[in-house]
Amino acid sequence: MDSLRHVPSPAALSALSRAELEALLVKQFEDLSVLKQTVSELRAEIARLKGLKGRPNIRPSGMDKGSEPPMPAQEEKRRGRGKVTPRVNVEEQIITTLVPPGSRFKGYEPFLVQDLVISVRATVYQRERWVTPDGRTILAPLPEGIAGHFGPELRRFILMQYHQGQTTIPRLLVFLRSVGVSISKRQVQRLLTDNQESFVAEARDVLRAGLETSAFVSVDDTGARHAGKNGFCTQIGNDWFTWFGTRVSKSRLNFLDLLRAGHTDYLLNDAAYRYMRDHGLPAATIALLKAEPETHFADQIAWRGHLDRLGFTPLRVTPDPIQVASEAASWGSIQAHGFLCDAVVLSDDAGQFNVGRHALCWVHAERLVHKLDTFNDHHRAAQKQVRGLIWNFYASLKVYRLNPCKRRADALRARFDRIFLRRTGFATLDRLLARLHANKAELLMVLDRPEIPLHTNGSENDIRCYVTRRKVSAGTRSDDGRDSRDAFLGLTKTCDKLGIPVWDYLGNRLRVARNVIIEALDHYVRRRIRYA
Repeated sequence: MDSLRHVPSPAALSALSRAELEALLVKQFEDLSVLKQTVSELRAEIARLKGLKGRPNIRPSGMDKGSEPPMPAQEEKRRGRGKVTPRVNVEEQIITTLVPPGSRFKGYEPFLVQDLVISVRATVYQRERWVTPDGRTILAPLPEGIAGHFGPELRRFILMQYHQGQTTIPRLLVFLRSVGVSISKRQVQRLLTDNQESFVAEARDVLRAGLETSAFVSVDDTGARHAGKNGFCTQIGNDWFTWFGTRVSKSRLNFLDLLRAGHTDYLLNDAAYRYMRDHGLPAATIALLKAEPETHFADQIAWRGHLDRLGFTPLRVTPDPIQVASEAASWGSIQAHGFLCDAVVLSDDAGQFNVGRHALCWVHAERLVHKLDTFNDHHRAAQKQVRGLIWNFYASLKVYRLNPCKRRADALRARFDRIFLRRTGFATLDRLLARLHANKAELLMVLDRPEIPLHTNGSENDIRCYVTRRKVSAGTRSDDGRDSRDAFLGLTKTCDKLGIPVWDYLGNRLRVARNVIIEALDHYVRRRIRYA
């Protein structure tokens, strides 16, 4: 109590003037704001130390748009709607009117009206049935495109609305019944999933064409629900094609299996042995595999039987010889089939995608710096400075892609070292910069291959349709449903990228009368990529 004797007592508020009261109130508001910020930071730090997941408060960095060169100033001009050009035949109808005597005819004034006619048509085909003298029965064939009790136009509408329109089955059922279609929920489900092998095969052929001819593929994955269990959907694509595959695992072995594009064989060749050496498999183990004359295995059963005969199964060492050897044999099969021979795999630094020639997304790399927690002014200043350096470097990489040369590439490599080897005094940031510098070859892959993008925005956009489908309709139950969903979502995205209307594509595949002719999509993918 003696220590408080010399502390002056607060002045009575009633004795203060209005100006003094206002100044005191402003100071109290300032102190309150600082205290709120401090409490928020302390709560976040306590949650981090306890291992709790804090509230996300992260805005997009905007690095890609922010590093674009400024557009030249020009006068704002409102764009018009443009001329309306219907994709159907335009019918003409003359409308007359009553006019007073002596009027002069001045031609017609066109007024275009577009409309939609939705109607249901039911047809009973009376098929002739004959019995030949030798006892055989001959039945007149159905018209082309008729498969089952629902016509091709109805099947096209259901597939279009469900996969591209992201409509749910209950809502689709309500609409169909309201316009007069007699159909059950189970029948709609069958039209979506049964007998779709041709579409699944075409999606697989699109993937093969992309892997054979592309200079790069961009990959990503997201959570998926199938058969009541959590799984993962992997996206593979680029500017000309998209493919989806849902599996129970997201391991590297699973990714390599997807890259085989339907092939099931395992192959021990130079590419496989190189993969084993790069992933730390002992030389003695590699020599044991090389000593065997058999190098081609038809499927997983034959491959695992071969490893069992060589005594790999009881081994419990790191790295796991069965896993590394299986990954290597899968990679050997991928290379033997002509997939990703010189292509770059662009990813967000997820470990399972690190195969072959690998490049990293700059947006995800900068996001690590953007998401870093800071606790004082020094930390915030260091973070801001590093982000500015990365943004400027990213802008330089975008300029380099337009006009690559060796001298500029060497200068950018040296500049990369100066940015990511610096020490800011912020320990967490310094460790992050060292980690990013360890990925120098993958982040600067664009210097050797300027045709590849600097980010995985394409994959992010592609996989958004799967995320929407997952939110709307949850997961799949049967393998046919899973494969159909993956195939149609991939084919829909591929049609959009190739400039092919999905409505016309489905009409051609379902043999709708008077529909346009569309080739197999993998033919378009090969041509687009080859001449891009």
